[in-house]
Amino acid sequence: MIIVNNYSANKEDLQKYTSRLANKIHQGFVIVEKNDKLPFAVLTKKATKVDHNLNFLIFCATFGLWTLPWIYISQVSSKEKNIVVAIDEDGNTFEDKCF
Repeated sequence: MIIVNNYSANKEDLQKYTSRLANKIHQGFVIVEKNDKLPFAVLTKKATKVDHNLNFLIFCATFGLWTLPWIYISQVSSKEKNIVVAIDEDGNTFEDKCF
């Protein structure tokens, strides 16, 4: 099966796409791969190091209420993130997780 892509982005779609890319770069993402012909870009954000000593002190000071935020920080928000930002066939800009 051969898929032929006859998509040509208009100026407004490209502005939305570049605006979303700029926002992601401002949030700390780095472009890994970019294709201007289709248009899409793969971005990555490095994992952040969690200061467990500080979190333990906050845990003790709040009598254990800091447990759930500490777990969230350790397991979810400190991981490396990979996303793709692209324009679909209808001209809508979207972003999706890469695995």
